[in-house]
This record gives sequence, structure tokens and C-alpha cells, in this order.
Amino acid sequence: MTTAPARPAHDPAPATPSAPTAEPPYAPPYQSYVYAYPHKTAYRELPDRPPLRELWAGEAQHALSLYLHIPFCEVRCGFCNLFTRIGGPDGLTTAYLDALDRQAVAVRAALDEGARFALAAFGGGTPTYLSAAELERLCDIAEHRMGADLRAVPLSVEASPATATADRLAVLAERGTTRLSLGVQSFVDAEARSAVRPQKRADVEAALGRIRDAGFPVLNIDLIYGIDGQTEASWLHSLDAALAWQPEELYLYPLYVRPLTGLARRGEAEGPAEWDARRLALYRAGRDHLLAHGYQQVSMRMFRRAAAPQAGVSEYACQTDGMVGLGCGARSYTSRLHYSFDYAVDATEVRRIIDDYVATESFDRAVVGRAMTPAEARRRHLVQSLLQAEGLALDDYRARFGGTPAEDFPAELAEFAARRWLADDTDAAHRLRLSPEGLAHSDAVGPMLFSSEVRTLMAGYEAK
Repeated sequence: MTTAPARPAHDPAPATPSAPTAEPPYAPPYQSYVYAYPHKTAYRELPDRPPLRELWAGEAQHALSLYLHIPFCEVRCGFCNLFTRIGGPDGLTTAYLDALDRQAVAVRAALDEGARFALAAFGGGTPTYLSAAELERLCDIAEHRMGADLRAVPLSVEASPATATADRLAVLAERGTTRLSLGVQSFVDAEARSAVRPQKRADVEAALGRIRDAGFPVLNIDLIYGIDGQTEASWLHSLDAALAWQPEELYLYPLYVRPLTGLARRGEAEGPAEWDARRLALYRAGRDHLLAHGYQQVSMRMFRRAAAPQAGVSEYACQTDGMVGLGCGARSYTSRLHYSFDYAVDATEVRRIIDDYVATESFDRAVVGRAMTPAEARRRHLVQSLLQAEGLALDDYRARFGGTPAEDFPAELAEFAARRWLADDTDAAHRLRLSPEGLAHSDAVGPMLFSSEVRTLMAGYEAK
């Protein structure tokens, strides 16, 4: 029998939401891309640096997710605020893999002997920045050090057109990669230049040919809308160019201009309201185009071709199961603490953090993180469920927390209802879903569910 944790004293009292009668104020639709909660800018240095063995003691470890982070790219795109550096001096990738190997040994020792991975991913940066031989070593670390059976679980790997070479792809295919995600962003050369992404469409098409030849079950193509100079016609042109390859998945990302990125230094070409309206119009055009071409919407960003194979069936559930991250930009999740290393965007700071990581000998303690309270666990579950098109199963929420989202988040849900962001369908008694317009505003919905504590920490974060 599932026992719900006691409701903390500062949780909102159970109540039934009622929509306010006044028209809600304007909510910018593009506030923040929320793929995890709490946001990494809410993490702080952990003064006690708790041992990993203590953090993982008593945690469910039958269906963990494994993430390996490679913080290298051949170029840095103008919109990119990921933790990555351009290239690396001789020997740095070898030294980084050496450190990754040391970390894997320490982390595996902190897990239960029977810990099992149900999902794996290599991200970055650009994992395929590594050579074919280095990719072999990366897979060996995942398999031999961590015990992940890469040929038996879904494995997703990110790549760029320039680094998706035949020898690298052959290694990834042989080692069990089920999903290859290619960052294209635009098939229009002028738009790629505008986004400070130096690539030619001919090179993108050649890379896609090599990826298809390698035989990965799932090809994902990433595209971006909202680029300076992009029109609806050019956006649909990029979509059609992608559709010609019949990708099993497509991700449509709104362009963000983040602090310390190349685009931020260049300045914005239009006002915020005008840009919001243009991105929303492009999103709707892209969404409708993919739906008309047989794709199903999984989230605001993700679209899957109907009847296409998935990357593999996994029992991992992001709302409840733990994640083990290896690498200086990776995050790990237990039920009590989310933890990582330091984070930066500025090139000098990124190099410093990578150098510190490479020089680290002992990886048996958590360095930076955010404690998870029962109240924050409720928020995380709601955020990571509601932002999916299928929504949140109310029975699952009740079994885990002993209440309902309406009792725990009356004000937030009332505001979503007033904005017509919640679906009103025949399954409402069993599932809480966003309406199509709510999905379009996912980057507003997510941040509006952040706790006041997390908001304060994020506001106090100093970008570096």
C-alpha cells in the first residue's frame, strides 16, 4: 500500500479552484524552457558535501536513467547557453574521459549492487565531437563501469551535422544507439548564419544520409523558430526539408536569447511583444503543418510520426525514478536531493569548471544541489506531467501524495483555467491536461508553477 507523505505546514490548504472573473493580465508565452524542476539556477553549493553513498541509500534503483555529458562542440551557436566549450587543446578529451571514468567508479560504488538502468543518453555539448575511438570508450564507461546494458535499453545520442561522420555513426549503431538526434535548427543557410550557426544545407543533407544509412531506429531532427529574418514561408520550407527524411521525431524549439550568448551580445532585432507574437504564429504554423502530415504532438516541442517506432520501451518515469549523471555538466536526481557541479555559460568560466573537473581525483560527494521537500516533489510531479500532451494521471498523483492537484495548487490551476489553458474533456475526472492553447504556452505554464523559494534562488543567481 502506498503511503502519502505528510503535507508540510506551508503547503496550501486543500481547496477547489474557482476561476477569477477578471481578465488575467498578459503572460509572456516564452518565459523559460522547463525540462526539469527545480531549475539549475536554483542550485547552490552544498556546505556539507554529502557522500553519494548516503544520498542513494534507500532510493529505488530498479529503473534508473543514466546520462553522460560531453561538454565539447566544434562551434558555439549564437543562441546556445548550454554548458560547453569550443574545441579543446591536445589531450583534453582524453583527460576528460579519464575523469569521467573515475567518476563512474565512484558513483557505481555508491549505488546498490542490484541497481539497474532502464534508459541511457549521451548529451552535451556534442557527444559526437569525440572521435570514433573515444566514443567506444564512452560506451565502455557506461557499460563496464556503470553496468548499463546499452543494447538492451533505449539509448539516445545527440549529434551535429559536421560531426556525424560515418565512422562515429558506425560505433554508435553497433553499441546499441536507438535514437540519434541531429541539431539542424534551419535548412535555410541565411537563417543558420543569422543564428550564428555556420553550416550549409548540403552538409546537413549529407549528414542525414549517413545517419539513415547507419540504420538507427529513430531519427530526431531539431529545428528552431523565431530566428531573425525567418518568415512563415521559410519556416515551412525547413519543415518540409526535414519531412523529406521522414524522421520518426521532430523537436520544434522557440529561439531564446540568453545572457552571455552570442545573440545576446549582438542585441535584439525586435521588441519583446512583437517577437512573442511572431514566435507564437510560427509555432502554430509548424504544429498544424506536422499534424497535417501525420505527426502526433507529445509536448509543446516534441512531435512523433504516427506508427513510427519509438526509441524503445522503458519503465523509467521522469516524475518518480532517479537519474545518475556523469560529467561536469550533468545533473543527478534522488528523491531527497538534486545535485550537480558548478554551471556557467561564459567561455572562460566553462573552461575553468572543465579544468577543475579533469583535475578531480575523488567524486564520492555531491558538490552543488537543491534539497527536495515533499512540497517541491509535488510541484515537480505536476510540472513534468502537465507539460506533456497526455497530461497528469490523477489517480497516480493521489496514490503518491494523498491528495489532488486542485487541493495542492488551487491558485495556479484557477489561473490556468481562466486563461483557457486547461483542457475540458470527457476524461477530466481521471486526467489533468493542457488545452492546445495551454500547450502553446508551456514555457509560461512551467515557470508559473515554480515555488516562491525557487523563484528567489533563481532571481539571486549570478550568471557567469
